[in-house]
Amino acid sequence: MLDIQNLSKSYGNHVALRDVTLHAGEGEVFGLLGPNGAGKTTLLRIIATLLRPSSGTATLAGQDVLREPEAVRRVIGVVNGGMGLPARLTGREVLRSFAGLYGLNRAQADARIAELDTALDLGRTLDVRAGEYSTGMKQKVVIARAMIHNPQVLILDEAASGLDIFARRTLLDFVSATRQPGKLTLYSTHVMSEAEEVCDRVAILHQGVLVTVGTIPDILAQTGERNLERAFFALVRAQGEVAHAS
Repeated sequence: MLDIQNLSKSYGNHVALRDVTLHAGEGEVFGLLGPNGAGKTTLLRIIATLLRPSSGTATLAGQDVLREPEAVRRVIGVVNGGMGLPARLTGREVLRSFAGLYGLNRAQADARIAELDTALDLGRTLDVRAGEYSTGMKQKVVIARAMIHNPQVLILDEAASGLDIFARRTLLDFVSATRQPGKLTLYSTHVMSEAEEVCDRVAILHQGVLVTVGTIPDILAQTGERNLERAFFALVRAQGEVAHAS
């Protein structure tokens, strides 16, 4: 579903991504883990056709992100922590508007909104203006907006950032439920416990370098650690020692 080969991105002298190669298959929730500045958002923006890489290739659902950006955009839904909503529109109005952009008629849009209401517990957000939303209410509608066209690939970039415990639980349960044939969810976070709960495999990034890719049990076995956070620090320390030695 996702094939990345030797992907790099530089801004002047700053290397945001360095020669990243990884693959993710359908039916997976695939995690991108690392601290702020690790390269997670840069990688996801390239996949979402919002940035051009300096070198390398990426294909998503069989479409090349550089040569076929419009085709890629039709099969993805994107959520990040900074996305806004029109303050004067209700959640239902926002979702109907975006459904229309993807060619859904009113009946189809309302049926899809009902499905998303069940999945995300949208509740009163549907009929309250977005300007009155809490952070959690806003993020639920942003996620529903990204899912309105039932995309093959869902990209969640720090989507739980700023959510209270109830909204975060709804989000994590929803992410777990996206694990379906023909679908792929990319879940970026720096919170290791979230990844342990919802991800089938993870890629650990640090300073633009891909440190490792694997299932969480494999990564724990590789490092001899008892949880993913400790394993992350062990792998990053080892990478730093190798880089210093070279």
